[in-house]
Formats: sequence, C-alpha cells, structure tokens
Amino acid sequence: MTTPAAATSSFQFASPLLLGLLLVVALLAARSLLGRSSNSQRRSARPATLTYSAASLARDLPRSWRVTFRSVLTAMRLLAIALIVVALARPQIVQGQETIKGEGVDIALALDISGSMAALDFQPNNRLQAAKQVIGEFIAERPYDKIGLVVFAAEAFSQAPLTLDRNALGRSLAQVELATDLSLDDGTAIGLGMANAANMLVNSDAKSKVMILLTDGVHNAGEIDPLTAAEAAKALGVKVYTIGAAKTGQVPVPVQGMFGGTQIAYRESEIDEETLRQVADITGGRYFRAEDTRDLRAIYDAIDQLEKSQVEVQVFNQYQELAGWLMVPALLFLLLELVLGQTVFRRLP
Repeated sequence: MTTPAAATSSFQFASPLLLGLLLVVALLAARSLLGRSSNSQRRSARPATLTYSAASLARDLPRSWRVTFRSVLTAMRLLAIALIVVALARPQIVQGQETIKGEGVDIALALDISGSMAALDFQPNNRLQAAKQVIGEFIAERPYDKIGLVVFAAEAFSQAPLTLDRNALGRSLAQVELATDLSLDDGTAIGLGMANAANMLVNSDAKSKVMILLTDGVHNAGEIDPLTAAEAAKALGVKVYTIGAAKTGQVPVPVQGMFGGTQIAYRESEIDEETLRQVADITGGRYFRAEDTRDLRAIYDAIDQLEKSQVEVQVFNQYQELAGWLMVPALLFLLLELVLGQTVFRRLP
C-alpha cells in the first residue's frame, strides 16, 4: 500500500458576493469628491451679503493645514468601511492535505527513436513528435502511478527512472530526439529497449507492472531478441503492450539532399507485427496498430482504461481566517477619525 501525500495552499473568499459592497464605498468616495468640488463652486458664485474693507488682502493668504488635511477624516472613514466589507467576505488561506491510499501501477515506457521515426505520416508531426505528444497526455492522466522512460535505437538508454515527479518526467520526455539528431548509431534494438524497461521494474513492489513499447520498425540491432526479452518480462510479472506506429505502404520521409537541404523521399513502411503480437501474447498484454495521431491517442486511452490504479484520495482542508487582520485596522481608523474630528480637526460652531 502506498500513501504519498501532497500539501497545497490557496487563497479564497468564503463569501465573495459581499465584495460587491465595495462599489457602494467607491460611490461614497466619488460623492465626497464631487460634493467638495460643487461646494467650492457655490461659494465662489454666491454674492457676498457683507462687505469687508480690503477683503482682497486675505484672498491670497495660505490655507490652514487643518483645512487642507480635513479630507483625511473622510478618507479614513471610507478606508475603514472598505476594510470591514473585505473582512465580511471572509478572506481565507486554505491549507489542503491530500492523502493517497491504495495501489498504483508502475509503468515503463519504451520509445523507439530510430531514424525512421522521422517519417511524416503522422501529419502535421513526424512519428516521434506525435508519440511524444500523446505520451505526454497519457502521463498527465496518471498522477498516482510511477512512470519511467526508456529510449532505444541501435542501443537503449534510460531517459527517466520510475518517478511520481511529473515535472521531471515531462522535461525528460521533451528532451527526447531522433538518434540521427543526437549522432547516435541508427537501428531498432527492440529487445534491448524491452530489457532496459523490464530492468526498470525489477525492484518494483507494485501489484501491477506494465511496459508500453512503441516502435515503427523491425528488430535489427542489439544482442537481445524481442521474444527472449518478452520471456524475461513475463518472469518478472511485467505485462507488455506493444504499439506499431506507421501507416502501411509508401510514406514520406525527410532525407538529406545531394546539394544540401532537406528533400522528401517515399519509402515503404516496415513493421514486424508478428513479433510485436507474440511479445504481447507471451506477457498477457495486447498489440495495437496506429496509422495516425488519432489512432495513437485512442490506443493510449485504451491502455489507460485497461490498467486502472486502485487508489483512494482523501483531502483534508484547514482554513485560516484573515478577517481579524482587517477588522483591527478598520476599528483603529474609525477611532482615530473620531478622536481627530473632536480635537485637531474640530469644527467651531
């Protein structure tokens, strides 16, 4: 039984609709600003009822700082009301703890990167690009399974060990390129690819161990025969699903031109379907044939349904209320506004 746990943290409002009251605060602020402006205009337009001698001498005198800063009281009141509104909406920090109980599936992916995977019959991508895209989607749909990646051409390499780290696995998958682009010997060592993938599962304690082998060719490299590798996988309790990824007949393949540049040549697809079918039969798996990206996606979806993880996810949330951090300054602003209004900014009768 596996019990990995993951903690998450997020911010939310328990009653977000109350934030709509902030519009009322905004209207009050606008009303206050417009009110001061209109009062000033009325005072300037109102005819004098008393006449003072040399009143013009006082017109250009500086305003008292008390008059200048009296609007601070209104700003304090509006800010306090806004803080109270936000507090009533109950801002919270949610600490989520996710506990996973049950059995996942350990999966080793074996991917052919031989030069023939550059064929352009999986438009708009070549075979390798289409496989990487679909495998990435498959990985994303299985968050509770340990998945590893093996690539093979004339040799086989462990690209990523069994892991639950989807970010690391995604980066490893993104770095996969054709053997010809990596200056590796070309070829299709299906047996070696299977052996490396099976070796990845040797120490697995999962009840269900699966290998998914994708290739577009015929075994022609390496010292290990695919059927021998299949028998070894069977002995380890590994079920192998095999996928032949290629259209039948002539397919377009980019090749280096005589005078440089890339040209398109048409070559016959070659897949040893009989061997791939035997490998699947020996280990209790299934053989699939994909002739385009849609077929490939349907195949991985089918395998996803065949190999379901038996897991139970329990989520425990803890809520940290933040309203108090807003109510305290709101009350302080109201108290300060009251004190200043009765002392420093007090209006004389």
